[in-house]
Amino acid sequence: MNKIYFLKRLCATVIFTFFSAVLFAQSDGDSSSPNVNSIMRSHDKIYVVMAVCLTILVVLFLYLIRIDMKVSKKENAS
Repeated sequence: MNKIYFLKRLCATVIFTFFSAVLFAQSDGDSSSPNVNSIMRSHDKIYVVMAVCLTILVVLFLYLIRIDMKVSKKENAS
């Protein structure tokens, strides 16, 4: 039951984190930011940056879950 609670809480945290990131991504920045955004979008580099960041986050979360499972397994064995 403890693992289920942990996984539910982790999923909720990830969903709310991505939701807040989307909201910040749509906000208006200072006057220099539209120039940077238009350059990144015109060369499709923004999608590469987003894909790399998303990949790093997914791998990090999977690694943390794997370590948590190993530690829980060792705790139960003792």
